[in-house]
Amino acid sequence: VQLQASGGGLVQPGGSLRLSCAASGEIYSINAVAWYRQAPGQQRELVADINNGHTTNYAYSAEGRFLITRDDGVNGAWNVVNLQMNILQPEDTAVYYCRARTGWGPKIVDYWGQGTQVTVSS
Repeated sequence: VQLQASGGGLVQPGGSLRLSCAASGEIYSINAVAWYRQAPGQQRELVADINNGHTTNYAYSAEGRFLITRDDGVNGAWNVVNLQMNILQPEDTAVYYCRARTGWGPKIVDYWGQGTQVTVSS
């Protein structure tokens, strides 16, 4: 599985950005895709995820401001996962990464895309 993240940039507080994560390769093996972020000096943290059943999950900091969605390909295959981020605040500044998970139990394998920088500043 290969992941290509895009959409980061500089935005003022209160603004919006839309991140996209395009999946390719063995997309039919994907069970879930998540967005993580990592601020300088901080651990990488989960922002939101979405699974095969389109069930979503959000970090408390993202709830009500961020929306994770899927744009599926042929026959419902994973294609692009988007993260719409609204009412951005300086504390949202981080490198954002998408992660695709395949397999189950002890056979879980995670694939990561390259990060995309999000900077919220006036």
